[in-house]
Amino acid sequence: MPRAESLRWRLLCSLAVLLVVLMLASGLSAYWNGREAADTAYDRTLLASARTLAARLSPHEASLSVEVPWLALDTFAYDSAGRIYYQINDIQGRPVSGYEDLPPPPADAPRTDDYPALARFYSARYRGQDVRVVSLLKAISDPQMNGMVEIRVAETDEARVRMARSLMSDTLFRLGLLGVGALLLVWHMVSAALRPLERLRMAVEARQPDDLRPLPAIDVQQELRPLARALDHFTARLRQQFKRQAQFVAEAAHELRTPLAALKARLELGLRAPAPEEWRLALQAAAHSTDRLVGLANQLLSLARIENGARAMTDGGAQPVDLAQLARELGLSMAALAHGRGVALALEAEQPVWLRGDPTLLYELLSNLVDNALAHTPSGGSVILRVSWPAVLEVEDDGPGIPTEERERVFERFYRCGTQGTGLGLAIVGEICRAHRAQVSLHEGGKGGLRVRVAFTAV
Repeated sequence: MPRAESLRWRLLCSLAVLLVVLMLASGLSAYWNGREAADTAYDRTLLASARTLAARLSPHEASLSVEVPWLALDTFAYDSAGRIYYQINDIQGRPVSGYEDLPPPPADAPRTDDYPALARFYSARYRGQDVRVVSLLKAISDPQMNGMVEIRVAETDEARVRMARSLMSDTLFRLGLLGVGALLLVWHMVSAALRPLERLRMAVEARQPDDLRPLPAIDVQQELRPLARALDHFTARLRQQFKRQAQFVAEAAHELRTPLAALKARLELGLRAPAPEEWRLALQAAAHSTDRLVGLANQLLSLARIENGARAMTDGGAQPVDLAQLARELGLSMAALAHGRGVALALEAEQPVWLRGDPTLLYELLSNLVDNALAHTPSGGSVILRVSWPAVLEVEDDGPGIPTEERERVFERFYRCGTQGTGLGLAIVGEICRAHRAQVSLHEGGKGGLRVRVAFTAV
């Protein structure tokens, strides 16, 4: 048997996995959102730095001069978060000031629409570090110089990454606190929701083995009420089954007591008789009573087999059975008995008839029907065993038949129409039909006898 898992822990683990996935997704989202916010904020600073440099540009004798004090260069060279680089190119694209090897903007870098400037922002790799660069174009209009000057300002990504990580860690911390609170709340709620189930379990465990009364009224959730009703329904069926078993045992004991008492009386009379001929008659009567007891015991065992077979069929033990072939086998096995009684046994089965069932129980059904028909058919009569499509079995005899008012009661255990038999033959037939979900009915035969009809569900 696999190890049972705790419902509480299973729910908590499922919720924990879901929260971890949400935290990771939220953390990544917070990181990229923070990076986007950092890029927006720091891009504005880069553009402001580029404009400051552009304001210090002036044409001088067909060349470009930049008046950047060393103090201003220190401001652009370093800051508290990362390193800053700049480069100024003249209208021919030649470096005038700053770092000459700053990466140029890619050809597909779009011009920004966020600011009123001829600027393009792009990311690049410079001196082994990731940098963010702005390329600002400034128009120069002078009699000796006319064109566009490019100012590039680059900043390493440390400040942007640090800001994005700060937002991500703050988001993860808050979500972690929320997740722990949610798990504790779920633990408490699941424990409170399972308390009625625990009370139901205690009520069942407190029962005595023979106490099959309905469960007491327990205040449970709506989802648990079907379980309580199912338990009550199961105990009701179990109570009915025990009742039937007790009734069967009582009836069987009553039926066995009479032939056993008669057998004992015949044996005692035989023992008291002085003549051997009387002994022989007593032994013959005892043998006859013993045959009846053996037949009754076999039929009682048949009822027990029917219950086991029905349970096996419920568990998926049914298999395809050719009812016509089964009828042929039974007809061959009982032909000698019918011939000895002077009864003609006929079989009408032209084609295979398949159904799902238990072969042993179906053979028992056929045997009881044919044996009952042979027992009530006088010498010179006939018994017809008929199998037709779709999955219909009929056994017809020339006997006295059964009155219409008694046809429902003959399927009760130990009920007899006359003095013959044990009263279990048709009861066994009824039980096997119930196990196979077949419909059994009694009708008047063509010659005034009895015709038993059993309708199965074909495969």
